[in-house]
Amino acid sequence: QVQLVESGGGSVQAGGSLRLSCAASGGTTGTRAMAWFRQAPGKEREFVASIMYDGRYPSYADSVKGRFTISRDNAKNPVYLQMNSLKPEDTAIYYCARRGLHNYDLWGQGTQVTVSS
Repeated sequence: QVQLVESGGGSVQAGGSLRLSCAASGGTTGTRAMAWFRQAPGKEREFVASIMYDGRYPSYADSVKGRFTISRDNAKNPVYLQMNSLKPEDTAIYYCARRGLHNYDLWGQGTQVTVSS
């Protein structure tokens, strides 16, 4: 069974950087794309960035465009989210998700990112 495991969260001051990683164990069959979402306290989960299973066609939410970069080398490698110029409003739990044939059908446990001003 496929599992997603995130790592790389932590605490940083505004303007700093963090890199999140998402590793899939148990195989990648059926994966169409990978994505990062986040959920801040009291808010709904929101889309951050996505990338095709083979590392092409990255896409970003307007709120992170130009500051965050999603990447992966190929379908078998982890997915990364490089986060630069972090702001306090980026504070959230960040989740890795796999998009299957129809929807996002597999989620990681989440990793906390805290940005202080």
